This record gives sequence, C-alpha cells and structure tokens, in this order.
Amino acid sequence: MSTVHAKLKDFSSVFFEQTGLRRSILLSYWAIVLLAVPLWLATTSIERLPLPAAHFESQSDSKLDLRIHLNLKPGSLEKYADDLAEGVRTGLGSVLNVDVHTQDSAALSEHPNAYTVEVSDSVDHPLLESRHLLVPTPDVVAQRLSNMLLRSYTPYTAGSQSNSFQHLVAKYSPRYRLAFTLLNEDAAAGQAITGWDVEHALARHVTPVLRRLSALHNFTIESQVHFHAPLAFEPVSVSQPDGTNVHGLSLDDLKVFVNSAEWSLASQVSNDPVLHFLVFIPSAGHTPLRILNAQGEPTDSNAFILPQWGGIVIANQPSDAPPSRALSESDLDDTFALFRKQLLTLVGVSDVPSDFEVVRAPAGISDWQLDTLYRQRALENVESSRETLQSILKLVDQIPNMPVGQDVTGDFQSALDELELAYANALESPTLALGHSARALTLASRAFFNPGMLALLYFPPEHTYAVYTPLFAPMMVPLVVTAFRELSAWVKARKEAKTKSNSASRVKVD
Repeated sequence: MSTVHAKLKDFSSVFFEQTGLRRSILLSYWAIVLLAVPLWLATTSIERLPLPAAHFESQSDSKLDLRIHLNLKPGSLEKYADDLAEGVRTGLGSVLNVDVHTQDSAALSEHPNAYTVEVSDSVDHPLLESRHLLVPTPDVVAQRLSNMLLRSYTPYTAGSQSNSFQHLVAKYSPRYRLAFTLLNEDAAAGQAITGWDVEHALARHVTPVLRRLSALHNFTIESQVHFHAPLAFEPVSVSQPDGTNVHGLSLDDLKVFVNSAEWSLASQVSNDPVLHFLVFIPSAGHTPLRILNAQGEPTDSNAFILPQWGGIVIANQPSDAPPSRALSESDLDDTFALFRKQLLTLVGVSDVPSDFEVVRAPAGISDWQLDTLYRQRALENVESSRETLQSILKLVDQIPNMPVGQDVTGDFQSALDELELAYANALESPTLALGHSARALTLASRAFFNPGMLALLYFPPEHTYAVYTPLFAPMMVPLVVTAFRELSAWVKARKEAKTKSNSASRVKVD
C-alpha cells in the first residue's frame, strides 16, 4: 500500500506530467494564440482611408456667385437713367450681387439671370410678367424702387415677415412624399365622410404646381381616409354674441393638434421626407370647430400650417348634412386651394409683394418667384453640404478608430466635385447651380450617415476593452503563469545541469 501510495504521489511518473509532453502542450497553446493574432488583427482592423481635407479647405473661399443682371428701362425718365441705376445698384448691392444696365442688349436679354425693369406711364401699379416688371412712373424714386426690388428678389431676408416665413419652409430634399389624409374625428357619431374625389381635386389644384416645381423636387403622392381620429385634448367652448356656442382651438391647441399616438398618418415606408395635408372632419359634438386668435375669439380662418410638417384644413359639416356622404370635386375646391397655398409655402415659394399684379404665370408661379427660390435653395444646399463635410472631417479627426471606407471617400470627393460645378455654373444658370448643389447635399449626407461610420459612434475603445477583457483574461492568465513557471523551471534546470557538469569536470581533473 505504501509503495502504491508513493507512486501516486510522484506526479512526474504520470505521462501527461512529463516535462517534454507538458511543455509541448503549452507550446501548442501558444502557437495557436500566436497564429490567431494575424487573423484577429485582420478581422478587427478597420479601413481608414484619407479624406481630401486639402481639397475641402481649398474651397473655403469659394462662394456661389448668383449674379443678377438688371436691365433698367427708364422710359420718360431717360435723363435720370444713370442716377436711377446707381441708386438701385447701391440699394441692392448690400444684399445681392447685381449688375444694373441701362442699355438694351440682345445678349443680356437672353441671359437666364437677366431681368427687365421698365418704367411705364401706362400702369398705375407694378405689373409682373415672367422676368419683366413694369413700374409706374410715380414709384420711380431710387430708394423706393430699390425697396420694391429687394422685396421681390429676397423675400427670405427682406420685410418683417421673413423670419416667420422661413421658419415654415421645410428643409430641402430632392424628393418629397405628399400625404393627403381625410380624418373623421368620429364617423360613428354621424356626419361621416366616407370618401372623396381626391384624384380630380389633385389634378386641378396640385398637379400643375408639381409640374412647375419639377426642376426642384420629385413628388410622390398618396392619399387615405380614416374613420376614427380623436383629438388628444378637449376643445374649449366659446359663446358667440348671438348666444350660440362654438368649439375653439387655441394657439396652444394648434401646436399639439396632431394626435400622433392614435393617428396612423404614414401608410408607406420610405426615407423621403413627408409633407402632410389633413382634412379634419369634426365630430357632431365638436361642430362647429373654429380657430381662436390670441384673445380667444373665433376667427374666419379654418386652416393652419405646422412648420416644416404640413398643412391642416378644418372642414365643418353643415348641421343638415346626411349621416354619411362622399365629397365631390366641387366640395373639395376650397380645401385643395388652401392645400395648394400651404404646399407653396412649405417648399419655399414666396408670395410676390401684395401691390404687384402677376400676369400669365403658369400654375400661379412666376419665373421671378421660381428664380428667387432656385437661388435661395442653392445657397442653402451649398451651406448645408459644406457643414456636413466639415462635420465628417471633425468626427474622423476626433475618433481615431472610425472607419473610412472607399464609399465614404468617394461620396466625399464627389460632393466636392459637385460643389465645384455649382460654383462654376452659378453665373450662367441658377437651375444648374441648384442641381449640382442638391447632388452635393445628397452625397455629403450619404457619406455622413454611412452605416460603417455610424457603427463606431456607439462602440468606443472603452467598450472594446470591456468586451475583450472578460473573454480573454480567464484564458490568458493561466497560459502566461504556466509559461512563466515553465521558463523558470527550464532556466533552473539548465543552471543545475551546468553546475553538475562543472563539478564533474573538476572531479575528473582532480
């Protein structure tokens, strides 16, 4: 028994505890680890190509030169032509890059950025046709004419309404989805609208506008009808002077009018921004529903715009309306006329000054208005593109491990190329400048939101350590400790062997 027990205590006699085998096993583990390191590096390394930052910086001084050529025809005020031209040039020069000419030129009249302002004794108010403006003689004072042109050329920056107007305009996108929705607050309560002739109403009021704006946007249209769309609040009851009561929507109610929790307004999945147009049919218990002013008094308006989101029209039904009916094209005329105005506002088409008369304007939009919108949108797109590209450079600089693949660098470079083309074509055609600036914005946004770049925004180096430490520490600690122990044993064994060898040599010599 004692002999067997002694053998069991001698672990060196166990085959897997033999020094050579034990070290071979340890070396095989380390060989696997070392061979796996290149594979690990290959699978975890990131592609980080250089971005053309120098090219971007070289464009820092470039500007979109949307020069306007103004051909001034003084008419009966010919002798004051030079003074009038200088006054207009001075009045507009602080805001616009404008050249004022007083000589007729065939080349100038054919220029896409050329406008004619003609002083006429035959009109008593400004008359606008395409890019030709007739101005009555009494209005032709340099300061007055400059202010008039400033209001028509730069509605985004001139006048007290400019800030509120720009606040309403949706951010530019080459594609929009227009969603027209008829909402019954409670169809079961009566006076329900079960259908509407939306196709003919769109063809009459909206389609001509979309054709006119085709150089700016591609539009997709959808429509739907909801039979239960309750409000998230209770409209206030307001007494009228005649003793009747109406239900009112305060200015605060308008801000939260859309009940997103219970109204399913999106019927398709798309990345295109959506502009909503709602016809809201109040229930019998909330009819008539009126919009209140700041003093809490009912107004005549039945429509309002939610900035950059869409427009809403409240369609109160007559008290003698049948329990259910469909709306014909004629029933929808007033509603879709309002939708048309709301759409123009949301896409940035400004109204001409109220004292202007516009003649022969397709879809009610003059070339003067379109050119103004082209210039404004082109400027916005160039600015947004540059801001987006600058943000990409900052992110890549701040996050050392952020991957930058060929698709990102390609989109970045292509966006810079499109900006170059926008700068080059601005003098010749605002439409071309707009097209290039829109493509630059699309490419810059695609580079910024590239999935490969976004992934690392939520996985910084600290997270990497937190993931790998629990996984590899339990495995590596025994390997390192064992390797250190075996190395120490090997060194010790070599020393002992060397000592024995030296001792044996001395004994032999003796």
